[in-house]
Amino acid sequence: MQDKTIAIMILCLFAAMILAAVWHMRKKRRRRPLIVDEMEGHDFEYYCADLLKERGFLEVEVTKGSGDYGVDILAEKDGVTYAIQCKCYSAPVGVAAVQEAYAGRDYYDRMVGAVLTNQYFTAPAVEAAKKLKILLWDRGYMEELMGE
Repeated sequence: MQDKTIAIMILCLFAAMILAAVWHMRKKRRRRPLIVDEMEGHDFEYYCADLLKERGFLEVEVTKGSGDYGVDILAEKDGVTYAIQCKCYSAPVGVAAVQEAYAGRDYYDRMVGAVLTNQYFTAPAVEAAKKLKILLWDRGYMEELMGE
């Protein structure tokens, strides 16, 4: 019986070590700088538009800088129209970006609103996005778009 207990403890310790290693690798990967981290707002918007085009989005259009009603890119994919707010930040993205995408989606009469960022989202932003049905495309999604 004691041998079984020791074996289980060793297995649990081994599993914990593996989980810690995976967590550390993910954390380290998140911190890896991306080319977009150094971009200014408009450059980031045009870069995102190009990435979306490369990934099969059609009719991709960067909106004018001011008076865009919270939307930076208009696009379509598979018959679904999108209003996308882009945020190139050095910290997590908050609720305001979600609200802008929500307002812009309705203003431009699009089916889907989304926020695309080089960062992650705050918990309140995630909660608001669920309630308002706004897609959140975070740093991980950006890395996928970039083929990282």
